[in-house]
Amino acid sequence: MIPEVAVSDSEKAYALLKADADKILKLIKVQMDNLTMPQCPLYEEVLDTQMFGLSREIDFAVRLNLVSEADGKQLLDNLERQLNVLHEAAQKS
Repeated sequence: MIPEVAVSDSEKAYALLKADADKILKLIKVQMDNLTMPQCPLYEEVLDTQMFGLSREIDFAVRLNLVSEADGKQLLDNLERQLNVLHEAAQKS
């Protein structure tokens, strides 16, 4: 395999994972703004399901050597931090 292709595939994989993380954040923002409060079991269920799905996607990409384990962990950690900020802001409202 040509190294440029591998880098390109890795960049594509990371971009797709980042897009999925952004979708989760947007979904949770919409849910918090319009549907339910963070204490609601539905909120927790959606969040847990989405985060689990993303973590499985990241694991798969790591196993294919498309994304480093560190980058995958950082992506999840960043999403969790952003979700915590949203949650704290909703609690103060």
